[in-house]
Amino acid sequence: MMQKLAEAIRKKEAPVCVGLDTQLSLVPKRITDAAYKVYGMTLEGAGEALAAFNRDIIDAVCDIVPAVKVQVAMYEQFGIPGMQAYRDTVTYAKKKGMIAIGDVKRGDIGSTSAAYARAHLGRVQVGGATFRAYDTDIITVNPYFGSDGIEPFISVCAAENKGIFVLVKTSNPSGVEFQDRRAEGSPVYEHVAKAVAGWGEDVRGEALFGPVGAVVGATYPGVAERLRELMPHTMFLVPGYGAQGATAKDLKPFFTGNKDGVIVNSSRGIIGAWREERYAHLGKEAVGEAARVAAGEMIVEVNAALS
Repeated sequence: MMQKLAEAIRKKEAPVCVGLDTQLSLVPKRITDAAYKVYGMTLEGAGEALAAFNRDIIDAVCDIVPAVKVQVAMYEQFGIPGMQAYRDTVTYAKKKGMIAIGDVKRGDIGSTSAAYARAHLGRVQVGGATFRAYDTDIITVNPYFGSDGIEPFISVCAAENKGIFVLVKTSNPSGVEFQDRRAEGSPVYEHVAKAVAGWGEDVRGEALFGPVGAVVGATYPGVAERLRELMPHTMFLVPGYGAQGATAKDLKPFFTGNKDGVIVNSSRGIIGAWREERYAHLGKEAVGEAARVAAGEMIVEVNAALS
């Protein structure tokens, strides 16, 4: 799946991912009103509003952006209807030819990780039948439980041609409290990076990028070169661009020498673009139109920084 993602990035010349961290505060009134008219001001109405908003975004960017990253927490807070909106968003993105990344940050002891892996990447058995619960292409995974918490995900990835992004160096400021602690002479994030590289090599085969990727925050360009050195055949998911402060000029160290191996996420900067004054000329509540322009601008900026 990581190889498929790399190929999609090259085909569209867009190392960019749209983060669907969709909150009701981001959804314009015309969309919420339509949802509430059918379902009322209920959890079901909230879920439909989120899904409808996401469809507008996906329709607008699917031909220029290779992937979406769907942040599960924004949907989970609305209970079962919210998770239905999450699943519908994943399904719709894939239908439109995009790769769907589930930002779920799962990880636990082996048997629980195996259940998470089946839910989000694989299949679950009910009697003599099997079903796919969410069927995301790639998910984010927390490595804190160690290898027995990661290996069930890798097994499902190998069987289903899926992928995982393991948290290595996150974009949030307080990540340094644990990730930068030194152990045996190196920061903890380097130990995690070495483990990620090893897990990936075990299953990479002839592919340039194996199914085990890494989350490396754009807000820490100073460590990116070292992490790329430690993980030369690892796809990087890079959050932190835009609203969290990172710019295109920070991104070059994250890429391989061939200027690939990275997908940069932007959430609010794209899905919230319709509220910005500089896009007002596109029309009132022009969700998709503004998202497309903002995504296009980001693609130009990132590619320019690489060249």
